[in-house]
Amino acid sequence: MSDDGTPAIDDLLLELTGKDRPRVCFVPTASGDGDGYCQRFVAAFSGRAEPSVLSLFCHEPWRYVEPTMLLEQDVIDVGGGSTANLLAVWRLHGLPEILAEAAANGVILAGISAGMNYWFDGSSTDPFGPLAPLDDGLGFVRASACPHYLGEPGRREKYQGWVADGSLGAGYVLRVIVARPGE
Repeated sequence: MSDDGTPAIDDLLLELTGKDRPRVCFVPTASGDGDGYCQRFVAAFSGRAEPSVLSLFCHEPWRYVEPTMLLEQDVIDVGGGSTANLLAVWRLHGLPEILAEAAANGVILAGISAGMNYWFDGSSTDPFGPLAPLDDGLGFVRASACPHYLGEPGRREKYQGWVADGSLGAGYVLRVIVARPGE
């Protein structure tokens, strides 16, 4: 957490752009474009960036915007939720190709949980109930991923088992830590 109470990762994303007021777009597809999630994102970046939201579910006040708007951003930040739903909806809207082009042009891709799983060939996820391997990622990173590795009971052991039996390739593990001022 920064001295001003903003998450340090948000500060780092803005700093990486090298711009005074970078364009930062939130893509909340994995949560079904949760309205509160979008509002919190815009509030977190207002005043220090130009925040926007790409709503593929056409929620008000965000409305539908052509996904190619992602090519005009400095940072694309993808929220958590269902990795499987995110991938299905994105494929219908052509986002894999748009995100690949954005990344090739230097746009910073960021995300948490499902919002980072899509980068990889496969991941540990729980889109339909129990935790399961998903080997249908976009493959921007030629490896697998396991978010919440130490943060959720059973994730570590299951992920290690899937890598050992070949269900998922070797990969990266993450632990999401949320700190609040005063904790």
